[in-house]
Amino acid sequence: MKFKIIIVGLGIVLGGMMASCNDDFLDRPSEDQVEAPYFFNTAKDLEVATNDFYRAFSRNSDEKEWTDSYTDDAGSDNLMPLNPSAKVRGSRVVPVARGSGGWNWDDLRKINYFLVNYHKVKDEAAKAKYGGIARFFRAFFYYDKVKTFGDVPWYSGVLDAKDPELYKGRDSRTLVMDSVMADLDFAIANIPAEKQVNLITRYTAMLLKARVALFEGTFRKYHGLDDADKYLTLAAAAAQDLISSNAYTLYTEGGVENAYRNLFARNNQDNIETILAINFELGLKVHSLGSSFTSATQGSYGIPKDLVNSYLMRDGSRFTDKANYRTMGFLEEMQNRDPRLTQTTAGPDFRVIGESKNEPVNLSITTTGYRLIKALPDRSQWATSGAYFDIILFRYAEALLVFAEAKAELGTLTQGDLNISINKLRTRSGMPNLDMAQANANPDPYLLAMYPNVKGMQGVILEIRRERRAELFNEGFRWDDLMRWKEGLKVNQPIVGVYFPGVGAYDFTGDGQADVFVHTGSTAGAPSSVTSMVNIKQRTLWDPLTGQQGASAGNIDPFPNRGGFREDRDYFAPIPSEELLLNRSLEQNDKWDE
Repeated sequence: MKFKIIIVGLGIVLGGMMASCNDDFLDRPSEDQVEAPYFFNTAKDLEVATNDFYRAFSRNSDEKEWTDSYTDDAGSDNLMPLNPSAKVRGSRVVPVARGSGGWNWDDLRKINYFLVNYHKVKDEAAKAKYGGIARFFRAFFYYDKVKTFGDVPWYSGVLDAKDPELYKGRDSRTLVMDSVMADLDFAIANIPAEKQVNLITRYTAMLLKARVALFEGTFRKYHGLDDADKYLTLAAAAAQDLISSNAYTLYTEGGVENAYRNLFARNNQDNIETILAINFELGLKVHSLGSSFTSATQGSYGIPKDLVNSYLMRDGSRFTDKANYRTMGFLEEMQNRDPRLTQTTAGPDFRVIGESKNEPVNLSITTTGYRLIKALPDRSQWATSGAYFDIILFRYAEALLVFAEAKAELGTLTQGDLNISINKLRTRSGMPNLDMAQANANPDPYLLAMYPNVKGMQGVILEIRRERRAELFNEGFRWDDLMRWKEGLKVNQPIVGVYFPGVGAYDFTGDGQADVFVHTGSTAGAPSSVTSMVNIKQRTLWDPLTGQQGASAGNIDPFPNRGGFREDRDYFAPIPSEELLLNRSLEQNDKWDE
């Protein structure tokens, strides 16, 4: 039986004590203080109160839902949905309403209220554990705010409507992030070192510290801010502590051809590699990912050609070193690649979990022709009534990636460091080890064009970024990665799909039978074996050699308008206009007031 996170809101437990927080502001009258003496008295009270904080995983500053960590890459260059996100289009606008657009402080007020009151409990072990969990969630809250807005006000207590601190300006990024680090250090020191796949543990806090410090260190390095090395050192140390704990390892069931895909498609997560997951269960709590992954009218998610190009050949050589890689057809480009490629997108031999026959080629449910299958469950969970496979939020593989990247950005990476991090991931995937000297001697020109701002150990940093993109694809990291690397303009490059040299029939599976028929309006002459039609008058092509749109040969081009990222503005989101009117000490982020 799965252990479930029981989310019980303080408002329910305390007879509405948090109901005063309907609006997302810190300046609500403190109607709950009268109730505090009657609640924060036992270890169970602290457990119930902190259970409410897990709702933070249901949304971020874009106000998304539980399952969006598995589709969040659709707001980046990693995944093209039917309707590109406003971030990618460059069409975000300044929100109006107070508390909107992610400038929402309700969760923080609940956390700080807990931290003001939890000390009354006599059980010292419970105070340490649940105080650590509360500070974990405060760090998580502020990490999201800093990623989204940059400098923000730091609040460590509960304020009433008359407190002048409510109307202060932003605190420095350094003050906020150092406070986040202090919260995470407290969490690591006080939360027990248990392995609980659905609950915050010391290991979750260790990985969050590594994640946050890597973000902050690389953001500072690439955006020209001070103290980058301080945070990169913290990131490497936190990741190394988690690695050295030997508490987790990589999931390998199914071997190199299946382990990566199996990890995400399982109904029930365990604690081999998974550190924290959201639990779902048929009849109790379900989600719609199975339907959205397979619907032609919902996400219709498509993996881009440049990501497919990034996967290495199985012998470790670069696919993009091949002379014809730009114009290679689907069947040929899928041969002898990093096995994670065809565990991420449907390859020639794609078979649905639990079935004995290959699935017919279906290009109607993908914008690019590269169908998303990472985390795709068995067919019974494709119905709109809901899927129930668990959603991973923290896993051990991330620690390996953080460790290698932080050390590389510091310039202290060794081959030994790679062997205990990146090369563990390569081994799980059946790929040759990454050789640092070779990578630095011959940086990949394809990746260098993708990430022109890279500094330091160029070659090996590029290879670590390749590994990170392949390993963490569609787990909600990509937009943040581009922001911290100062590579936002990447989303303005063509996000295209499968290449077709012209109209005609194409074999995608290698069985000698045509699966796809490309035409300009008439399907006459299509072989009976065809399962997908592509009308290039509707799904236009982009010629990778000339850059011509609407070409007769080229890549499927689902987003011909291209991204609209502004380098001078879009690394941060705008603050709602009502917030600026009510608090004159706040200033709008650069260029959003134009």
